[in-house]
Amino acid sequence: MTTKIDLNKKAPNFSNAATGEQTLSLKDFNGKNLVIYFYPKDNTPGCTTEGQNFRDLYKQFQGLNTDILGVSRDSVRVHENFKKKHEFPFELLSDPDETMCNAYEVIKLKKLYGREYMGIERSTFLIDASGKLRQEWRKVKVKGHADEVLKAVEDL
Repeated sequence: MTTKIDLNKKAPNFSNAATGEQTLSLKDFNGKNLVIYFYPKDNTPGCTTEGQNFRDLYKQFQGLNTDILGVSRDSVRVHENFKKKHEFPFELLSDPDETMCNAYEVIKLKKLYGREYMGIERSTFLIDASGKLRQEWRKVKVKGHADEVLKAVEDL
């Protein structure tokens, strides 16, 4: 079952295992803005660059009462290594059963080397301090994306 994503409506809830031996839910971020970025796979070039870009702007996001979460289907163990290796100051959520991915409608038909498969389409969501979905980015191109998201947070 998928939930329809509607801007200016309550964001889909989640409860996922995360780095730092914790389980995080949407309610854990009440009173804060939240950027959730979905990416295909840890330790791949685009996903690494995207995480590094959010890392490099993290202090600016924090100054705007905004937290960041990265989400992929990788295990928490793989996430822990990825986070440590690239010094990400934010948590990474594991979604192996695609529950959160489906709630945010990011599982799409993809092609690689002529082979079709279902995978995560690089997508980002901005949720305001009241838990409403304020903006979404689909089919994200990594270059300049974190800056664009920061600008959207500044404009909230």
